[in-house]
Amino acid sequence: MNEFQLMTPVVFIVFNRPNTTEQVFKEIRNAKPPTLLVIADGPRTDRPGEVEKCTAVRAIIEQVDWDCQVLTNYSDTNLGCRKRVASGLDWVFNIVDEAIILEDDCVPHPTFFCFCQELLKRYRTDERVMTISGNNFQYGRQRTAYSYYFSRYAHLWGWATWRRAWNCYDVDMKLWPEIRDGAWLFDILGSTRPEIREGQCQIDIRRSIRVIQYWHNVFEHTYKGRIDTWDYQLVFASWLQNSIHILPNINLVSNIGFGPEATHTKVANRCANLSVTGMEYPLYHPQFVIRDGWADDYSQATHFG
Repeated sequence: MNEFQLMTPVVFIVFNRPNTTEQVFKEIRNAKPPTLLVIADGPRTDRPGEVEKCTAVRAIIEQVDWDCQVLTNYSDTNLGCRKRVASGLDWVFNIVDEAIILEDDCVPHPTFFCFCQELLKRYRTDERVMTISGNNFQYGRQRTAYSYYFSRYAHLWGWATWRRAWNCYDVDMKLWPEIRDGAWLFDILGSTRPEIREGQCQIDIRRSIRVIQYWHNVFEHTYKGRIDTWDYQLVFASWLQNSIHILPNINLVSNIGFGPEATHTKVANRCANLSVTGMEYPLYHPQFVIRDGWADDYSQATHFG
């Protein structure tokens, strides 16, 4: 790879974990973005010591020692994951047209930044593409030799997107009742990969129903506020637009945040602390924009289901 210069703004979403924040910040510092936008939630009043932890996290941001415009969006009170991230990214995309986004427990390989920057430029005006991810949960499986593939699923442990894509986002999922009650989720997810046996195309209807039921439950709980999250809303928004997501054919970001202090990933699983591999350059771009249904089926069965 030729000498790389990061020109894309980087968003850093932080809260109360100085140890993981320090590790992610180290990689951001090495990449030296010209603009760093920091989103921070406020401490919870019923958690002893959280004020000090949040203060320690924000002190890390003050260690910026390269030529960089630092913009902060800090909340004095605790908004929770759903409102804090959604409102923070609203703020981001009122300022910049595109950005690379990292949370405080997502440690990227150095080549992650170049990967995002190049693809942000390549697909900038292609409204079929919603996000670019640094995650790969195929565990060595891949169908092509290209550097990345297209997916139905947004993996958001280190990702990038544009203002044009974020404009489709609705944290309240106001269209969910219409999609739910009109059975539109079946039209989005109902067609599944056929298995060819002795010339006969047999569709596993039961598997399709399980997938639909899974996402129905996820969206219903998210819509009703039973899940304090912001990311399922982005998946929903992309499906409403029939959009796809770019995923690398190797893993570029490791989530080191599994544990009791995490908001959602309290129990470690196969995705925790995945090793990262450097992306080879120049990138080998697919000559077509077609979703990889086989990879998506595997993700649904192992990562979501």
